[in-house]
Amino acid sequence: MTQKIRKAVFPAAGLGTRFLPATKSIPKEMLCLVDKPLIQYGVEEAVAAGCTEIILISSRGKASMEDHFDRSPELEANLAAKNKTALLEVAKSVAKLAKITVTRQSEPLGLGHAVLQAKELVGNEPFCVILPDDIVDAKKACMKQMVEAFEATGSSIIASEVVEGAAIQNYGCLAVTPDPRDPRLLEISDMVEKPKPEEAPSQNAIIGRYLLTPRIFELLEKITPGAGGELQLTDGIKALLQYEKVYGFTYEGKRFDAGDKLGFLKATVELGLKNEKLGADFRSWLKQFPL
Repeated sequence: MTQKIRKAVFPAAGLGTRFLPATKSIPKEMLCLVDKPLIQYGVEEAVAAGCTEIILISSRGKASMEDHFDRSPELEANLAAKNKTALLEVAKSVAKLAKITVTRQSEPLGLGHAVLQAKELVGNEPFCVILPDDIVDAKKACMKQMVEAFEATGSSIIASEVVEGAAIQNYGCLAVTPDPRDPRLLEISDMVEKPKPEEAPSQNAIIGRYLLTPRIFELLEKITPGAGGELQLTDGIKALLQYEKVYGFTYEGKRFDAGDKLGFLKATVELGLKNEKLGADFRSWLKQFPL
């Protein structure tokens, strides 16, 4: 039997420069998408996948992320005094999502380095990595789908989607062979971080969801700077291929790159339209524009 997935790591130490000036004083992960911050979407996805412990990889000036998942006695007292019961339950529910632990990445040395900061907190068990920038709208949580794939294979799983044309140069790219037992599983033979389009082994791109075995930590400790002069998680996983199988996974759902301004706007519109309380009125309002 495979080990139960209990822990999810959230690399969230970046500067959010693509969203300046908004992120000059507000963590990008705390930008509000419809009615909750980006980081909460990812935490809720991890909880839906069975995770009970959330490890935030943070940095200086990002304490508001930790505060968001903590109790707020002053706010709760104010809402209780005004008999705003529904809002009080919303405020309390965020603090009940999971156990939150925070550790810092003192230098911006790459995604691989960020994940490595969680080594002692994760210990010797498989774990999830969720990048808060990537919002995946799915009937069954993307990470839940990946946990089920992990339980079936006992191997590390990386979420993947097909990216058309030259855009592949913005992603980690996989060389894969579809598994005959399950077409959603793609056995990985090689991977390249941000390849030139003409050198990409396929159009199968890595997105911000990983489920990894703990051996990845010893390999991340040995890698050297790769693309962009950073310690790349892709290079660590490529080294992992020497020891065990790793699968790409074609998840069911729609991904939004909410770390990009246009992607954030697209996510706002689509998720706003699907919101139970706001969707109908939002749709009516949008119809007045000659699109």
